This record gives sequence, C-alpha cells and structure tokens, in this order.
Amino acid sequence: MPTYRIAEAAELLGVSDDTVRRWIDAGRIEAATENGRAVIEGTVLAGLAAELADAPAPDRAKAVSARNRMLGIVTRTTMDTVMAQVEMVCGPYRIVSLMSAEAATELGLEPGVSAVASIKSTNVVVERP
Repeated sequence: MPTYRIAEAAELLGVSDDTVRRWIDAGRIEAATENGRAVIEGTVLAGLAAELADAPAPDRAKAVSARNRMLGIVTRTTMDTVMAQVEMVCGPYRIVSLMSAEAATELGLEPGVSAVASIKSTNVVVERP
C-alpha cells in the first residue's frame, strides 16, 4: 500500500500542509514515521478524502472549464468481470469514472492510490501520475 508525505497528502486533499499537520496532531488522521518523515497510509488518506467529499462545502466552485486534469486519490473501486467503477476525491470534488475492469486492473486503481482524472464533457479518463 502506498504512503504519502504530508505535502502530497495536502495536495490530494486540497488543503495546506499545516492543515494536515494539525489534523495529525489532533488525532483526526493517523501518521507513521518513514525515514524520519511523517507519512500517511493510502487507505487512511482515502478514508479522510471520502469523509471530506461527503461534507457540505458551500465554497466549491460552481463552474469549470471543458478540459480539466485533477490530481486526486482513489477512495473506492467496484469491479465485476467486465466493468469497473472508480471513485476519487480531487481536492473538494468527488469524481466517479466507469471503465473496463482490465483498464482499472492495469492501472492498479484501488483505495489509497493517487491518480489523475482528466475530464472532458461527460467522459472521465483516469490515469496514474
């Protein structure tokens, strides 16, 4: 399972490094030490991202351009033999993409993994950074 440094976690959640540090100090998010640096396990980060996405946020942008690439973290995958549904949180946004199960498996999309959602019109393309 991947781990994320504080700066990486902050970028994926759309908050500042200081906010992530405060959440760690307050016990809202669990961190470990790896090579002398604080890191957050991907599944823990995915859980927090899902929690933040479900919270009401009145300051979310109402309009976006036709082409967007948003870095985020996978919070859930549902897969059968043919298709996969991949849910991500990109900053304050929750993104859901439908793709082939083969593509999701090849990309290694599972909760806690960082990915980029490329959005054009009604299509969402997910790629690993």
